[in-house]
Parts: sequence; C-alpha cells; structure tokens
Amino acid sequence: MSSPTPDAAVTAPPAPSYASRGSSHYDLILTLMCVVIIISNIGASKGVVLGPVFGDFSIITDGGFFLFPLAYILGDVISEVYGFKAARRAIYMGFAMAAFAVLAFAVIIALPGFDDGYGLEKQAALEAALGPVWQIVVASLLGFLAGQLLNSLVLTRMKARFRERALAGRLMASTGAGEFADTLIFCAIAAPVIGIADAGQFVNYVIFGFVYKTAVEFLFVPVTSAVIKAIKKREPTYGQASA
Repeated sequence: MSSPTPDAAVTAPPAPSYASRGSSHYDLILTLMCVVIIISNIGASKGVVLGPVFGDFSIITDGGFFLFPLAYILGDVISEVYGFKAARRAIYMGFAMAAFAVLAFAVIIALPGFDDGYGLEKQAALEAALGPVWQIVVASLLGFLAGQLLNSLVLTRMKARFRERALAGRLMASTGAGEFADTLIFCAIAAPVIGIADAGQFVNYVIFGFVYKTAVEFLFVPVTSAVIKAIKKREPTYGQASA
C-alpha cells in the first residue's frame, strides 16, 4: 500500500493572528474600558424618558445609555487584536473594578460626616448620586459579564473561520449577540428599580436599549475597523501570539 504523497496530505489551516497583551496599547484600552464601565454604571441609576417622539410614545432608557456602547467597541478591539484570553482578562478586570467602585462608594457614604446643614446636604446628595442600588449593581455587572464574554467569543470564533476577512460582518454579528444578552439581563433585573411599572414599559426598555446600543455600534463599525487595523500595524507582536 503506497503512502500518500505530500500533495495529498491535508494541511491544517493557519491559526488566526493575534498580538501579545504585554503592550502599552492593551493597557491603555483596558484602562479606558474600566473607566467607561464605572461611569456607565453610575449613570444607569437614573431613569431617562426621551420624548414624546411619536404622538404620546416616549423612549425609556437610563442615564448610561450614551456611554455603554463604547465599552463594547473597546471590547471588540481587544478581542480582534489580542484574542479571547486577553479579552476575558479585560472583562474580568472591568467587572472587578466596577464592583470595587461600588464598595468604595458604600464605604465613603457610611463614613461619619459633618452634622451641620452643609454636611447633611452634601451627604444626601452623595447618597442620591453614588449610593448603591443593589439591583442595578447586580444587573449591570451580570449583564456586562455575560454580554461581553459572548461578544468576544462570537468575534474570535468567527475570526478562526474567516481569519482577517469580513471584519465588519464579524463585528456586527458579535455585537448583536452580546448586546442582546447584556440588555435582556440588565433590564430584567433593574427595571423595577428605575420605575418600569408594566410589561409594555419593560418591552419598550429592552427593545430601545438593544436597538440603540446595537445601532450605535453598527454606526461606528467603520471607525472600529480603522482603529483595529491601525493597532494591528503598530503592534510588533501581531501574528505571533495565539488566542
């Protein structure tokens, strides 16, 4: 029986290219991502009503709605350039920093302050602005964790198949999956706290949150793609690391 010729041998496809996370670019993106997450979580404690926009129809959302899509854009950059392991590390760090911020605010609020009128006024304002509403904290952290991990997993799995091709399509697909999971989990837990009183308002909240965040990220896909390509060119280790 003759052995197969070299031409007949099956060659495994090359592994997708990634960069090492030991670079200043990764650290900067990670830092920005953590800051955006913390500020978004603070803003999410405020319910926002936009409108009415069509007749009596108003859009119901929260105060962090215009910031949170940026966290997913940064997550996309990390996943595409540095791989799933680096993205998972960034997601866990963002989760930990958000939780730490909540605990720090709780300690600051609990510390004894001045008992004069000025002190009491500032204490009340601090509690209103930064006091932890635990349902919102849990909703935000769990939604972020599930959504970002799913977003990164979908993006890197698709990269394993398409390599460097179809970047815009991969970004859109991963965004849709991650944002849906994030929005549904957050809304299901946080809705009662921010004043969502019935099923209609809940559906409005979920649909607007998902459509808005996804639309913003879709709108910024050209920018995200350009940033990703620029970082790839400037990362000396790109193509030398595994996912």
